Amino acid sequence: MRRSEFEGILPFLAVVEAGSFRAAADQLGVTPSAVSQAVKALESRLEVPLLTRTTRSLGLTEAGAQFAARCRPAVAEIGDALDGVRQFGEAPSGLLRINAPRIAWPVVFAPILASFRQTYPQVDVEVFLDDGIADIAADGFDAGVRLGQLVQEDMVSRALTAPSQMAVVASPDYLKRHGAPERPSDLADHACLEFRRPTRRTLYHWRFIDAGRELRLPVNGGLIFNDSAAKLDAARAGLGLAYEIEPIVRADVAAGRLVRVLEPYLPEIPGFHIYFPSRAQVMLKLRAFIDFAAKELGTVGRATL
Repeated sequence: MRRSEFEGILPFLAVVEAGSFRAAADQLGVTPSAVSQAVKALESRLEVPLLTRTTRSLGLTEAGAQFAARCRPAVAEIGDALDGVRQFGEAPSGLLRINAPRIAWPVVFAPILASFRQTYPQVDVEVFLDDGIADIAADGFDAGVRLGQLVQEDMVSRALTAPSQMAVVASPDYLKRHGAPERPSDLADHACLEFRRPTRRTLYHWRFIDAGRELRLPVNGGLIFNDSAAKLDAARAGLGLAYEIEPIVRADVAAGRLVRVLEPYLPEIPGFHIYFPSRAQVMLKLRAFIDFAAKELGTVGRATL
């Protein structure tokens, strides 16, 4: 349909409802002449008279009555749709869908979701945990969360957590039985809990910095995981050393359930970033979440939308 096909419908319906061109003009905030010309142009395009006009009265033709009857509910539905959309621009509301890896849950979402929902009760949040790299636009997500180095270059992103270190951890019991590695090369003599990448299906090589040189070491230990939570459960149980981002193990280290080793050799990594396709597409619900999360997680001022 061409836009010109819709021109004149609202003036026509206003005349039908108001009963005169003058009353319709007052309702629409235009001149009676403008309303009359719009209706005449509509009749000309349709090649059918819609109104019967005399010096004393105004009525509907059969075609006009049928046309008005069918247009009224359609125009009302469009009006309702417009009102519904405007609500998204007036206050944060609606369903906010975010795609994130499992390791982001305890660092990004668990600390803030309860307070966010209390602050913005009209925003429903769906956190879809997925260790692959999703196409957030094609899959219907409003945004994604990933470690900074994994965010695609064509996305707009904002830091939600500060940069952190990687960590190698083990239970006190494991270290009592096997001793603590002092250099990355010592890992060859230890049980290392391996992680299989969800997208590449390859085993993750542990990364270290030694005298300014990056090392990527293959490790082995007889146990392979595709989930960080399960891997850390195994580490707590004394089954081996685990390599993980430091915020994930912080509580276990503080409680004494795990002990960090090889700290001088662990690299720094970017924090978690939230990303989305375009600044122009940022709805209030997403902007509210980003600003709230950045404030609560301590990254206000790192970047702005």
